[in-house]
Amino acid sequence: MTPAQFLAQMQREEIAPAYLFLGSEGYQRARCRTALLDTMLRAEDREEGVSRHDLGQESLAEVIDDARALSLFASRRVLLISNAEAALPRQKGDEDDSDGESAEDGAALLAAYLKDPSPGVVLLFDAQRYDFEGDERKKLERVGKFYAAIRETVEMRRIPAEEARAEAKSLAKKAGVTIEPTALELLVESLGADLARVAVEIEKLSLYAGSGRTISAEHISLLVPDARATTIFILVNALGRRDRARGLEILDTLCRDGEYLPLALTFLSTQFRLALAARVAGLRSSQQVQGHFSKAGVPMWGSRAEQVYQTMSRFTKEQLEKALELVFQADRDLRSARPDDRIVMERFVLELTA
Repeated sequence: MTPAQFLAQMQREEIAPAYLFLGSEGYQRARCRTALLDTMLRAEDREEGVSRHDLGQESLAEVIDDARALSLFASRRVLLISNAEAALPRQKGDEDDSDGESAEDGAALLAAYLKDPSPGVVLLFDAQRYDFEGDERKKLERVGKFYAAIRETVEMRRIPAEEARAEAKSLAKKAGVTIEPTALELLVESLGADLARVAVEIEKLSLYAGSGRTISAEHISLLVPDARATTIFILVNALGRRDRARGLEILDTLCRDGEYLPLALTFLSTQFRLALAARVAGLRSSQQVQGHFSKAGVPMWGSRAEQVYQTMSRFTKEQLEKALELVFQADRDLRSARPDDRIVMERFVLELTA
């Protein structure tokens, strides 16, 4: 089940006796947990109606005992159970395998409980230690298998960058903040499309901006801690517009902050390659750029397409090819013995914008 499907169930008030939240994504997890509590309990019932358990410190048997217990003060209850992974039996080769049998007994108790669950009680098991990608996927599958008795599993997968941008735009609108497209892109990318962190930063930006003020990329770099290292995006955009003065200004900031300059060249290389491909394809608008690359399987959102189109418009085909040569030369010079990075990059900017 996806988070969207879970939220739809909450709107219909279709409540299962137990849920398993599987995966590390935090923003959707918080939304789903809040939706469950709002559906199950009134605000005045939260204190008595919510119980918290940690399977790193308690056993499944203790959780089931609490679920079976009657409450004199709450007719409906939600048990929030964290560290669901800790209930699994240890695999062979672990230092301590003494709790393996009790863990299996706990799984059996859970399965027996779900055949006859307590009315008005919902168990929410939260397993967020592992992700769906890489080597952790097998561990996550093992968690899902252990909790197979729970029919309603909500997969908290990482949100794709495009969906993260759309959600960030919606969050900004709700917060009453106007964020420039380039600034919104910078915010999402600098925070790794982690919407939980994006939501926090948008709230901070709304307090800073107040009413009637527009947030620019410079504001993002100034106010968002992780975005300070991404001032390179502003440099890439300036050079893509052949703005020499702005490029040198941002380069000065990067040098003073001790940023890793080869990373800027990596982004520039991608920008110029996309612009060259767009020019060769004869594209005439940012909409055509977005459609062309999306069909080719290259992720391309609106503001990114506009950047590529601007770069394509400012450089001829020959100049784009020359730009890629300059990127190669600057990258080579930065890797030479004891280079002066600032001189290398200033020469690069001057030649690129000549």
